Amino acid sequence: MRRVLLGLALAALATTACAQAVYKAPRNAFGQADLEGVWTNASLTSLERGPQFKTLSITDAQAKTVEQMRARMMDAQNKPSDPNAPAPKAGDDPGGYNSFWIDAGSRMGRIKGEVRTSWLVDPADGKLPYRPEGWKLYQDALNKARTTFDGPEARPLGERCILGFGSTAGPPMMNVLYNNHYQFQQAKDHLVIVVEMNHDARIIRLADKRRPPADMRTWMGDSIGWWEGDTLVVETVGFNPGESLRPYFGASLFLSPDAKVTERFTRVAKDQILYAFEVDDPAVYSRIWKAEMALNAAPGPVYEYACHEGNYSLPGILAGARKAESEGKAPESVDLSESASEPR
Repeated sequence: MRRVLLGLALAALATTACAQAVYKAPRNAFGQADLEGVWTNASLTSLERGPQFKTLSITDAQAKTVEQMRARMMDAQNKPSDPNAPAPKAGDDPGGYNSFWIDAGSRMGRIKGEVRTSWLVDPADGKLPYRPEGWKLYQDALNKARTTFDGPEARPLGERCILGFGSTAGPPMMNVLYNNHYQFQQAKDHLVIVVEMNHDARIIRLADKRRPPADMRTWMGDSIGWWEGDTLVVETVGFNPGESLRPYFGASLFLSPDAKVTERFTRVAKDQILYAFEVDDPAVYSRIWKAEMALNAAPGPVYEYACHEGNYSLPGILAGARKAESEGKAPESVDLSESASEPR
């Protein structure tokens, strides 16, 4: 009897595993796998693996510990400000937001049933494989962003409201501090990805594979796509030099204008798209690097970000620099922390 029960249990497990393996994405009116909807990559997992992790995946119990620590930290930071507190001492940064405004996610990323400690899967150590020359390009661009306040053209794209900070607009599309939603809209010959920050729209051509002239380099590059079964493959080249530096605290990213990014979108469940991508950029990296990310279903709608280049922040940044100069001081730089990686 025990053998019979054991056999039934194993059969049930095998049936469940088989059902998960043969998930079939719904089709749209054009017979394509349906990717439409609102998705989010908000997560405590980031592109590179933090020093506290030694492996690509960890147990659910380990992830729960990390998630609980994050929740306690956010609760502490979200306490009401003391209205009677004195002004901060000169040089002390009071911060920009209460944690109420931050929505980086509350859980680590889960892909194929595993808790992931980095989106990077290759190299295996979870670190970007910078070449020494590429590292210098990145450091020079970062230093310029920290110290140059001559005019708006020298400031990062996020301050100028051209693209979201970090690499949220992509490709590759990375999770950041907040505004991590993406709305997919499909047509027979196009896929449009509306990026919550700064309400950018990536238009991916599925039929017309002609590339623009090499001297026409657009924000987010030029994307063409094609279907391989139920997987949408997207190849992007021709990046604007102005978006090479994609600064985001400890997860900054640098891509040269001649980088090639190949993305693969596969609907693996009702509520998840597996977003796999690789970056081929020999001017910066010693090898092609690859990553996998979960795009999880999210309730809509995606509201307009409403950021514009004439906003209050940019005139304030430049006015502060002019004030510092009039007082004979160097303007205070924006803290755009370095990537955890160094050339190897």
